[in-house]
Amino acid sequence: MDPADRTGADVRTRPAIAPGLTVPQTRTQWAFAAFSALNAVVIFPGENAILPLVQSVGFAGYLFAAAVAAYCALRSGTSRARRVAIVFHLLFIPVQFLFSFPGPLPLVGMLFSALILGFLRPAFPRLSPGKRKLWVMLHVGLSVSWLGIAVSMVVLSAVGYTTENAGLRHGAYELMHVFDLFIVIPTMMLSILTGLVVSLGSKWGLVKHWWVLLKLVIALCIPAVAIVESQWVQELAERTVDPAAEPGGTGLTLLICMIAFSAALWTATYLSVFKPGGKTRWGKKNVARERAAREKKTAGDSAGVPGQRVPAPDRAAAEHYRGGKN
Repeated sequence: MDPADRTGADVRTRPAIAPGLTVPQTRTQWAFAAFSALNAVVIFPGENAILPLVQSVGFAGYLFAAAVAAYCALRSGTSRARRVAIVFHLLFIPVQFLFSFPGPLPLVGMLFSALILGFLRPAFPRLSPGKRKLWVMLHVGLSVSWLGIAVSMVVLSAVGYTTENAGLRHGAYELMHVFDLFIVIPTMMLSILTGLVVSLGSKWGLVKHWWVLLKLVIALCIPAVAIVESQWVQELAERTVDPAAEPGGTGLTLLICMIAFSAALWTATYLSVFKPGGKTRWGKKNVARERAAREKKTAGDSAGVPGQRVPAPDRAAAEHYRGGKN
């Protein structure tokens, strides 16, 4: 076909090529590769390992992360490198929380991955209505479970701090420790992961609306504080083996922390229902870009074939099916 004979529709039907990584984005991948290699050295389980299994998995995980980040940096000019970087950091954020129990450095990695993910400006395909309902159901169920567990932990910490019964006190802290390891951590991580899928696969996005962004901040802050909280629970469970031992200041701090967790999760529930705050600066820029793209497309459709005018009824129908009119 002669290029002069191509219409706007012919050009628009050609598949768009996704861009690779920019120079600053490539540098962030190199920086994360170096950070991961350093973290692997720090987390390596030595003779005095606190949690040998977790540290061994963390060591292997950060070596893998360093390799993936280096691969993305080396193949930065390809669209595949950008896709791999987006998916990897999206999945590696909750994984790093599990690596943080022996030490706090992986929490810095969680923040680093979150910043890189935002810097990459991912554009995810919209979920179909059926899949979106499934993911929303999973997210709501897990979020409600997380809130219920948090309220239960408030009750247990209050019992442990206030009761005069030594056996009940020790049992409350032991039960909190079991909840922490086998219920709270999986529920927390799955709730965050399903929330990310729902946000990125729908019109809400991750940073376009204030209520979604605030929920993300809450979801990332709770695991960071939970690392210290888990150590308090373990300490109290070990200390109260002695019937004469008292929770003391640690018990009171734990109770306040549990109340704060519950308040934060209730705040996240309020944000989900009422959706306050409107659009963020990034959301407003996105709306402006979409409006400009629609206007450009409308102008191209109105132009049609050179020398031929599109009748007014046809233009109205085209605008209707593009979604410009309800």
